[in-house]
Amino acid sequence: MPDPYEGVAADGTIRTGARRDRVPTLFEPVVADAVELARGSGASLYVYGSVATGTARPPASDVDLLSMGLPDPVAVGRVLSERYADRCRAVEVAAGAPDDLRGDGDEAYGNRVFLRHYCVHLAGPDRAADLPAYPADARAARGFNGDLHRHLQRWRAGLEGSTQPAEEIGVRAARKTLLAVAGLVSVHDRTWTTDRAIAVERWSAVDPTLAADLLRLHGWATGQRVPVRHEVAAAVSEGAVIAAVVDRFRSRVGLWDD
Repeated sequence: MPDPYEGVAADGTIRTGARRDRVPTLFEPVVADAVELARGSGASLYVYGSVATGTARPPASDVDLLSMGLPDPVAVGRVLSERYADRCRAVEVAAGAPDDLRGDGDEAYGNRVFLRHYCVHLAGPDRAADLPAYPADARAARGFNGDLHRHLQRWRAGLEGSTQPAEEIGVRAARKTLLAVAGLVSVHDRTWTTDRAIAVERWSAVDPTLAADLLRLHGWATGQRVPVRHEVAAAVSEGAVIAAVVDRFRSRVGLWDD
């Protein structure tokens, strides 16, 4: 479900519904156990996504955690996924580092925006405590998805080298590409959204030539359709939908420098 609070605040900064008191009661034990597993490590721990905004729906939703300094986040995610298989699809623990927030580049800026507006602090030093509210603008959109062209190169290489299953590449490509489309919508409409369904509907109206392909990607991203190899190969090829989104993102928002 979309975050009903996401948008632009009166002062032009990003607004989201990520708050500690919106974590659904059913997911509180997952969060509490994550904090316990991180105890003594000195790591910073955050929850983000649908659990942080109160829109998670068991058992299909993931519990998304971000750690900074946790020794083995993958193992923590595995333990929690097994322990709470009755109420969530999986517990995913992303690994970050304080250095990810430092610097003037697009990537560091995007990391700061994400931490400040989308992550709810659970344990350890709060790296977002001194961060300001960030404008809902092209720089934030670029910080989030200005690396789409780099991902496209990796998806092509992975498919050509058969280093990853085509279905996995298709799902990852769909999710990342549609987040970039949400950035396009945000800049075009002077709004702010990261919702893929909203992005597909709105950009299909702005750019009807991509409508059918965006709908297909949305099916992959949501699990409503299973991507097969020839479809994924077509989507990542030169001149196809993802390359078209890269071109539009480059001209309207900007890409990270290579």
